Amino acid sequence: MIAPEHIAGQTVHARRGALKHRFRYGVDYVLIDPESPRHPRLFSRNRFNLFAVHDRNHGGIRQAGQGALWARETLENAGLSEGYSLRLLTQPAFLGFSFNPVSFWLACREDALVAVIAEVNNTFGDRHNYLCHLPDFAPIAATDVITAHKVFHVSPFQEIKGGYRFSFAIHTDRIAIRILHDNGQEGLIATLTGARRKLTNGSILRATLRRPFGALRTLILIYAQALRLKFKGARYRPRPEPPKDSLSPPQIPLTSSAKKVQS
Repeated sequence: MIAPEHIAGQTVHARRGALKHRFRYGVDYVLIDPESPRHPRLFSRNRFNLFAVHDRNHGGIRQAGQGALWARETLENAGLSEGYSLRLLTQPAFLGFSFNPVSFWLACREDALVAVIAEVNNTFGDRHNYLCHLPDFAPIAATDVITAHKVFHVSPFQEIKGGYRFSFAIHTDRIAIRILHDNGQEGLIATLTGARRKLTNGSILRATLRRPFGALRTLILIYAQALRLKFKGARYRPRPEPPKDSLSPPQIPLTSSAKKVQS
């Protein structure tokens, strides 16, 4: 078991192409053992609290998730069945309200990252998962790039075409996750970075004062940026039906020796 951690980080989104748009916000994530009862008093699993993570919000069908059970079954079906620890990197619910644009299930052998499930949610109530790993579940280095086809409607101002390039730098003191969407003409770069610190009652209270309302604030900011894009003239695309398969496997990954992470 690992002690729960607090990542008081930053997320950056930068739209590329003819219509450029960029924003940077502070955000609070937690990195937890999703099967452990260890936590500070102001944080709970599956119970109401100031900060909380509920299994129903993660792992499988949105609002009816199975938590770590789903993640382990998904990894086993992909060929990773034992010898790893499971962690969940997510934005916690704030006073019962939960919304996560993306959470990450991390599978680690000792301190080496070997697989990631990126759990992506949109504001229309849909979810899709992207499985990321190298051949034979080799350790994922910070310079490795794992690719997947984009199949899920996230932003109404982006087409469902092209692909994603994921990179993960999960160090003992810091995380840096980068997702590049490239559809040939335009795209988006999204990053999540921050230092890893112990999750304490004090850090939870400081986060509440620094960024009030937590996940609700995130949702409000998403809508605010959507309005800015609309005013800039971005084309709105209605929500299509989500893909029938809720999980996308990786494409043939490009390792550090073949492809460095592009800027």
